[in-house]
Amino acid sequence: MNSKIIMTASAIALAIIGLTLTFLPDELLVYLNISSSRTLLLLTQILGALYFAFAMLNWMAKGSITGGIYNRPIVLANFAHFLIGGLSLLKALMSSTNLPMIIWVLAGIYLLFMILFGMMLFRNPSALRGTKDA
Repeated sequence: MNSKIIMTASAIALAIIGLTLTFLPDELLVYLNISSSRTLLLLTQILGALYFAFAMLNWMAKGSITGGIYNRPIVLANFAHFLIGGLSLLKALMSSTNLPMIIWVLAGIYLLFMILFGMMLFRNPSALRGTKDA
């Protein structure tokens, strides 16, 4: 799979999460059945800013060569984020299967990106494109 598609898709997914956390924190907490406080709303919005910033990083790097040794810090940061987040979501789903459907969807997205960024991290860019030249 082309690294540009992976970077673009992850940027869009992270931007959607970031904008939702930033501009709809109260509605999201109500949907997740979490009692909100001013502190929790503030932390949710700050988390949204982090997601959005990560989305912008991926969006800006989508046009450059990524994978293997190229742009390794960006690929490694994405892999670590999706690995830790995906495993945390998976653990939560295994301990309580009656979580909202959005958690199931989010876990699937995280695990998919974990695999894709893992492939980008440990393969050279030409292996991702299916060609011999980088």
